[in-house]
Amino acid sequence: MKIIDLTHTISESMPVYPGTEQPKLVSACTIEENGFRETLLHMYSHTGTHIDAPAHMFENGTTLERFCASQFVGSALVIDCSALGEGGRIDMSFIENRRESAEKADFLLFRTDWDKKWGTAAYFGDFPCITEEVADFITATGKKGVGLDVISIDPIRSTKMENHRKILGQNTIVIIENLYNLSEVGGGLFTFIAAPLKFENADGAPARVFAVVG
Repeated sequence: MKIIDLTHTISESMPVYPGTEQPKLVSACTIEENGFRETLLHMYSHTGTHIDAPAHMFENGTTLERFCASQFVGSALVIDCSALGEGGRIDMSFIENRRESAEKADFLLFRTDWDKKWGTAAYFGDFPCITEEVADFITATGKKGVGLDVISIDPIRSTKMENHRKILGQNTIVIIENLYNLSEVGGGLFTFIAAPLKFENADGAPARVFAVVG
C-alpha cells in the first residue's frame, strides 16, 4: 500500500485566489515562555487545497459539516489532461478513453499538471477547465466529488461560475480545488480521502487529501 499526499502546504506566502487575504500563522504560545507551542491560524475557508460545499454558491446549500464522513472517502480515478496547454478545455474525449472506470469512480480528478506553476504568477493564468458536457457527466453519474490541480473549476475570469453552479446545485457533490501531485497516482482506480476541517456553516474548508494506492 502506498499513501500519496495530494495537498499543498499552507503558508503565509502561498498563492491565494485574487482578492483573498494571505493566511496568517501567528505564534500564540512558545515553549520558552509558556511551556508549550501553539499557533493562531487566520485564513479564508477556501485557502490552499480545499473543498467547496454546495453552500458556497447556494443560500440553502448543504454545508460541509452536514455531510456524512463517507462523503469524503471513496474510489477515484485520475483523468490525465496534462497534454492540454494554456486555455485548454477538458472535454468528453478525455473521459471516453476511460469511460468504464470513470463511471465506476466516486470521484473524478483531472490532472493538468498546473500545480507545477504553484507559487508563480502563471498559476492564476488561463488554466485548463472542464466543459459543460463534462460537468453534466459528473452530475449524471452521481459522483461524490470532482477535483482538479488548479485554483478553480471555472476559468479565472468567469463571473457566472457555471461549473460551480451546475455541480454544487445538485447539493450532493463537492468540489476539491488546488490538488497537488496527481502525476504520482497512476491510471487505475484507488481509494481517495479528502478530509475537510469541520466547523459550523462551512461553505468550504481546507482539507488534507490522500490517495491510497495498492
